[in-house]
Amino acid sequence: MPSITNLLDPLPADLDEEAITELLRQGPVRIERIVSNGHASPDGFWYDQDTHEWVLLLEGEADLEWADGERVHLRRGDTLHIPAHTRHRVAATSRPAVWLAVFY
Repeated sequence: MPSITNLLDPLPADLDEEAITELLRQGPVRIERIVSNGHASPDGFWYDQDTHEWVLLLEGEADLEWADGERVHLRRGDTLHIPAHTRHRVAATSRPAVWLAVFY
């Protein structure tokens, strides 16, 4: 029988690092829940992924920055598609920010 998962309860508390939970992996598709708590990418760090990424911010707010200096502000319910090899970083997150990330 399938099991029920709640992406918002329980949330990990007092995180030193983001909490990443893999929810599903099937072929080239991976789905993760990411819980941020005021986290940001280290200075000078850029994601440059081989896969496309689609994110849904389930809770909180976040700022992403692109390598060209452009920034985008996400709030609860916002979605964003990040094509493969688009250099980006997490500039800031609220406490908490809960993401659903689909990599494909």
